[in-house]
Amino acid sequence: MTIAVMGGDGIGPEVTAQAVKVLRHMLPNAELEWAPIGLAGIEARGKPLPDETLALAKRADAILLGSVGGSVRGLDEARLPRAERPGTGLLDLREALVLFANYRPAVLYPELIGASSLRPEVIEGLDLIILRELNGDAYFGEPRGITTTPSNERVGINTIRYTESEIERIAHAAFRCARGRRKKLCSVDKANVLEVMQLWREVVTRVGRDYPDVELSHLFIDAASMELVRKPTQFDVIVTGNMFGDILSDAAAMLTGSIGMLPSASLGHDHRGLYEPVHGTAPDIAGKDIANPLAAILSVAMMLRHSFGLEDRAAQVEAAARAVLAQGYRTADIQQPGCRLVGTREMGDAVLDALRSASSH
Repeated sequence: MTIAVMGGDGIGPEVTAQAVKVLRHMLPNAELEWAPIGLAGIEARGKPLPDETLALAKRADAILLGSVGGSVRGLDEARLPRAERPGTGLLDLREALVLFANYRPAVLYPELIGASSLRPEVIEGLDLIILRELNGDAYFGEPRGITTTPSNERVGINTIRYTESEIERIAHAAFRCARGRRKKLCSVDKANVLEVMQLWREVVTRVGRDYPDVELSHLFIDAASMELVRKPTQFDVIVTGNMFGDILSDAAAMLTGSIGMLPSASLGHDHRGLYEPVHGTAPDIAGKDIANPLAAILSVAMMLRHSFGLEDRAAQVEAAARAVLAQGYRTADIQQPGCRLVGTREMGDAVLDALRSASSH
């Protein structure tokens, strides 16, 4: 099997290096190939998604990615033309591979209950998945851009757009996901204001008739945001659009103690997927050996499960991550009194040691 490794930017290469240690241990015969993306792609080949990187991604069995984004020529990424933004590399990769379903699990490890921003009795037992549609919405809709009116006033335009078939495919993925868990699906939209979300709700409801064993509910995005903080354990699987999913999953990250704990899997119609931590590039801490690599390592577990069907090995990686937390290892983002503060590399080594120890017994 061939796995494309794209460290990307900021802390991406650091956390990816720790994930690669685990990946090599779990799949010793896999062929790993590295490629640049994002700012690294611009620096290496002059564009955020180099042709060689895309070609590798298309023939690889899975992709492990770190993080993408950063300033170019001293300019903030948002001030650059879209085609020159490092983050466009990841958006274009998702679109080119038709990776439309982004699974973002938010699980609270009991060892980190004190690191969550919510009270223990509110957050205890948290185990949910936010399924974010990844190929539509305002991120890809046309028309888009900044124009000027006849009176010389600038106007920003983005289009929220979903076709019926796009909603159907993410809805089916969501119901299948819920069917394999606690059989509860909450669809989040803004159907009371947006016509595109009216269509979303209609289609999700219709698809739900094919899954009578799954309990379907609907929430508007504002109500869902409130409920995610008020009673997060009520949720099993949440399915929503690209923009809402982007926002809700970052909010869910803090329920678990840190965004450094959240892995993700972006999947399409086959088993090939892109696996990456939810966190960003965090340029302020890049190169300091203090980033949390657990989200990247847990993304390897998702790869083993979803792309290669290796449930036992995926569970071993997740158990190793929990074991090091139980042993008191903490990076700065999840540091708690009485625990051992470690850096990126030491946390990665600790997970690898836990895996080796478990396999020797």
